[in-house]
Amino acid sequence: MSASINDHEFGHFQRFIYEAAGITLGSAKKALVSGRLAKRLQVHGLASFSDYFKLLASGEDAAEVQTAVDLLTTNETYFFREPKHFELLREVACAAPASAPFRVWSAASSTGEEAYSIAMVLADTLGMSRPWQVVGTDISTRVLERARVGHYALERTRHIPQAYLKRFCLRGIDAQTGTLLVQRELRQRVSFTQVNLNTALPQLGSFDMVFLRNVMIYFNGDTKRQVVARVLGPLKRGGHFCIGHSETLNDICDAVVQVAPSIYRKP
Repeated sequence: MSASINDHEFGHFQRFIYEAAGITLGSAKKALVSGRLAKRLQVHGLASFSDYFKLLASGEDAAEVQTAVDLLTTNETYFFREPKHFELLREVACAAPASAPFRVWSAASSTGEEAYSIAMVLADTLGMSRPWQVVGTDISTRVLERARVGHYALERTRHIPQAYLKRFCLRGIDAQTGTLLVQRELRQRVSFTQVNLNTALPQLGSFDMVFLRNVMIYFNGDTKRQVVARVLGPLKRGGHFCIGHSETLNDICDAVVQVAPSIYRKP
């Protein structure tokens, strides 16, 4: 019989994921934590969630800590989510000087749909002869591995414009029927790297536009302020910052100016 998680044990994992990723788990997430971590107890032959937490807290198995973080982070995304941001991207890219590479950061890229959506717009707008780059980052190594491959079930691609599907994607046949692969030339313009937004950022270079969408809903006020301040650091002056339509920077940050719902500009 599988172990059940009690309130005390759940409290351990609430603190664990908050300290690791800045994510606040409410009491309603107790079943989610239990369901996602139960198999890890079996893998290690542990009798309780307390024993599993002790394993994580010991610091002796960094790979297991990353596995737990991967399992406790939510990665819900799809292609061309919140289309107005991609309309803005097209406008900004068209107006950008050709003298420097145009760079966009997908700061919580999950399995890559957002980053590849950005890449399709840039390929269409700027072409493949002009220098441009998309950087996708996420705390989860598991989703980044999937993102790098660029291989998706067809039902996940229904929001991709038909013209982009034909131009930038390969439809699977035989054993790959029902799937889609992002074109190699496009994948080569998108890099994925692990970044924890709750800690000091690595050197990523500067960006003309940053997407940080539907992430702040998992953070408390203090963590939101810290994360937004970090993420805005690499954004160029005059650059645009997009957040989720259900999110706001009110009382969070005054370093950018709102120009439309969920869209901000760095003066």
